[in-house]
Amino acid sequence: MTRVLYLIACAAGPAQHIDEGVRRAQARGWDTCLILTPTAATWWEPRMGELEQLTGHPVRSRYRLPEEGDALPKADAMLVAPLSCTSLNKWGNGISDTLAIGLVSEGVHMGVPALAMPYFNQAQGAQPAVARSIADLRSQGVHFLDGPDGYQSHRPKQGNPANFPWHLALDAVARASR
Repeated sequence: MTRVLYLIACAAGPAQHIDEGVRRAQARGWDTCLILTPTAATWWEPRMGELEQLTGHPVRSRYRLPEEGDALPKADAMLVAPLSCTSLNKWGNGISDTLAIGLVSEGVHMGVPALAMPYFNQAQGAQPAVARSIADLRSQGVHFLDGPDGYQSHRPKQGNPANFPWHLALDAVARASR
């Protein structure tokens, strides 16, 4: 039986390369469903069909209407990558104004392994709210992947979104979902 991964991408540089994250997850045997924040979805809008063909599922970026059915299978694990500073702080403060954050906010409290790999610069990371949000997520059981086992913040204007460490995120998903 194939396991289902919700790959949830926020509007941070590596979201431009989310197809790479999907391919890597699929290569590890995951049926990968893609959920984008509304801003990340606008980046892919002209090519959304490519992502839907790649995943075999609709790409979701908004809450469904009451009359709409749920188009995605149940998740066995959720990975928020890349996680932007904005979405980190919303999630840490319980603000679920996007489907992307709403799904994982509930999922972690429903027993679904939830992991997050950030992508933001050191200046953004220096904001006091960031450390509080990370601590709050970890206290809820979220595996926050930073430092040597995840993403190490870059200096402002020095990021390299094409080299996002998908392998480290997916290694962590494998460990958390055993």
